[in-house]
Amino acid sequence: MKVRLGLGSCGIAAGGLQVLEALQKEMESRGIKLEIQKSGCIGLCHHEPLLDWIEDDGRVFTYGAVDAGRSVEILEAHLAGCGPLEAYLVSSSDEPAEFLQQQLRIVLRNCGRIDPESIDDYRRQDGYSALQKVLAKMSPEEVIEEIEVSALRGRGGAGFLTGLKWKATREAGGLYRYIICNADEGDPGAFMDRSILEGDPHAVLEGMIIAAYAIGAEQGIIYCRAEYPLAVKRLEIAIAQARQKGLLGQRILGSDFSFDISIQQGAGAFVCGEETALIASLEGERGMPRLKPPYPSESGLWGYPSSINNVETLANVPWIIRNGGEAFAALGSRESKGTKVFALAGKIERGGLVEVPMGTTLREIIYGIGGGVKTGRRIKAVQMGGPSGGCIPAELLDIPVDYQSLSNTGAIMGSGGMVVLDESSCMVDLARFFLDFTQKESCGKCVQCRIGTKRMLEILERICQGEGQEGDIELLEELSAHISENSLCGLGQSAPNPVLTTIRYFRDEYEAHIREKKCPAKQCQELLQYIIDPDRCMGCGLCVYACPADCIKGGENNQPYYIEQENCSKCGACLDICPERFAAVRVPGT
Repeated sequence: MKVRLGLGSCGIAAGGLQVLEALQKEMESRGIKLEIQKSGCIGLCHHEPLLDWIEDDGRVFTYGAVDAGRSVEILEAHLAGCGPLEAYLVSSSDEPAEFLQQQLRIVLRNCGRIDPESIDDYRRQDGYSALQKVLAKMSPEEVIEEIEVSALRGRGGAGFLTGLKWKATREAGGLYRYIICNADEGDPGAFMDRSILEGDPHAVLEGMIIAAYAIGAEQGIIYCRAEYPLAVKRLEIAIAQARQKGLLGQRILGSDFSFDISIQQGAGAFVCGEETALIASLEGERGMPRLKPPYPSESGLWGYPSSINNVETLANVPWIIRNGGEAFAALGSRESKGTKVFALAGKIERGGLVEVPMGTTLREIIYGIGGGVKTGRRIKAVQMGGPSGGCIPAELLDIPVDYQSLSNTGAIMGSGGMVVLDESSCMVDLARFFLDFTQKESCGKCVQCRIGTKRMLEILERICQGEGQEGDIELLEELSAHISENSLCGLGQSAPNPVLTTIRYFRDEYEAHIREKKCPAKQCQELLQYIIDPDRCMGCGLCVYACPADCIKGGENNQPYYIEQENCSKCGACLDICPERFAAVRVPGT
């Protein structure tokens, strides 16, 4: 018997370390010697902290929302032979959680199931067997051919065929070549790469080593966000373990192939997710993109051919080599093969990490896996692809999730962010939020991106404040076209996507903001009006004490209160404090 705790960033943030401490103290006080194993995130983020009780026969019982007290209860129940404890049980090897049942896991195959700080745990799951196969039986050209057969596309956003990138890098001239892992995950709400690095770092290392063998590189670099300290720590441990086992360094596994990996921490600039800006950062320069061609496969780091692949892409490679490119290509849709990992977030019942075959519909993911909208309201849209992505309306939920289908809607796959929005979301304000992010993250090199996004943001802010004008929508569309067509890198080229898709599918909301000075979703504070219903006001005075603007008057001689609209700051404090049984304060139209 042993215990396994989910100690990825989400598990730790939810209190996983306190659970670990409580278990250790309880076992020490009882004189029990029971192995406690750490693991990364299995994806059930809505149930963290997670605790697995693993029986000697291999059966696993997973408990959710575990705290210090519950962990002791679970321990006592199983030691007494009374387990499983149904009250806290969320999944088991006999009956997996519905959230997990409908997934197909290749990239996430080990996450939440192995100790990410143990190379032996990884090797027990066939870890590094793909590397052994490559070095013993395959030439670099055969490795590239296998990846080409798989039709693996880059999972960082652009979706370029990985085999073609490796082939171009190998065929380029030059004394040196580099393989670079792009772990600069910067999309708000995205945590796919972080969870892979925290939960299964050796899969990424194995993928990098195989890629290096294929392209002829002797040096690899993982460019990881400094905001991911746990991922960096586990990568450092994994690299040290791989060196000790002869899987990195000189003459790997007794072959003629030598290769090593280092880690470079990024300073948090979103634009450094773009490959040429990333290279500039690695070279000690300011992270700014450059014109292509030449592409990094021809002239990359220090001017040498470089292949840049993101975390998820590389984590697919060992599985493809072990099982064959055709097995991977058999999954997914016609143009998009394999599986894709998504960070399911927003107004969703079961948020977390999901991995599904390409071509799975949005409806299947959101309702089948995610359990639908958490608030009980109707779904309004899905925001795909991070701040450079787009909004897909509820009526298009039956589209398959693949590169071409998403592109046809005006959205993009991106790295895999999937934010569910309900009826309470204002699409104009959402576009403003994402454009504010991309405008701040613009490196400023391109005039169109630097100035154009600023002008677009000013227009959106005016609209949200009730100062929109006729022609603003058309001006936003015109600016979007200029920015998309003339920006140097993907940040600028895709920055207008949230605006364009919200105008395309929710134009009526823009028109309501501009013409009627109303926010249909009741989110834009400047467009709201708070009133006190005289027939429901009981004169308790709670709203008077809560109002920071001192604009609630009346109340004398048992008269109802009222709000002086010209002084109201529209903070909503009166609405929040008014007793629900009275509901005297309200916003017209709600």
